[in-house]
Amino acid sequence: MVKRIAAIVPAYNEENTIASVVNDIHAINDNEFCIDVIVINDCSQDKTAEIAFRLDCILLDLPVNLGIGGAVQTGFKYAFEKEYDFAIQIDGDGQHPPYEIPKLFHSMNNKEMDVVIGSRFIEKKGFNSTFIRRLGIFYFKYILRLYCGINVTDSTSGFRILNRKALAIVSEIYPDEYPEPESIILYSKHNLKIGEVSVNMRERMGGQSSIRAFTSLYYMMKVSIAIFFTYFRYRNLKSKT
Repeated sequence: MVKRIAAIVPAYNEENTIASVVNDIHAINDNEFCIDVIVINDCSQDKTAEIAFRLDCILLDLPVNLGIGGAVQTGFKYAFEKEYDFAIQIDGDGQHPPYEIPKLFHSMNNKEMDVVIGSRFIEKKGFNSTFIRRLGIFYFKYILRLYCGINVTDSTSGFRILNRKALAIVSEIYPDEYPEPESIILYSKHNLKIGEVSVNMRERMGGQSSIRAFTSLYYMMKVSIAIFFTYFRYRNLKSKT
């Protein structure tokens, strides 16, 4: 049976890239799944919504800016309520090549995972980000291993696929400010199986990252605190499930 996948594309001021991202997703051919593209326009100040409206996609146009966590969760809620089999998160800035989507899908099916993350650091191909960011990601790997006992090489990667079991969780609760590393704690405490697969990533084609080089240390400190409180909040969850 062909599986239905919702491609969740959060977009904030991505007028230069959103069309190519949506069109590249539709260019994927695979006889095991069909994809609907869900663009969540997070109250962009440019022409992102206007461009997306003319594309072959479902546009969820938020009236206020929710940030990355709120925008992604909006897409997850939509995918869960519309009974998609899977949801794949893919950035609207062009960093995540859509041609890698089948790799995530097949890895999830073959390894029977609940969440599969696309990692830049397993084979270290493609764009691997700046040195400061790589240092931060390396640091988060050990923090998450300490709290969860699992090894995630690319915890800040937003290129990931979730099955229905994971969607049921994130449609109810999802971290808002630093969702990628925090959500790994959430998945782990809900006994979800988390895996990674090597992917090539590109340097962003447009827009601007919310993490600047001069704030990277501040970012690492804030994420560390957020991970701690997420862990503390769900620390006893396993004994209840």
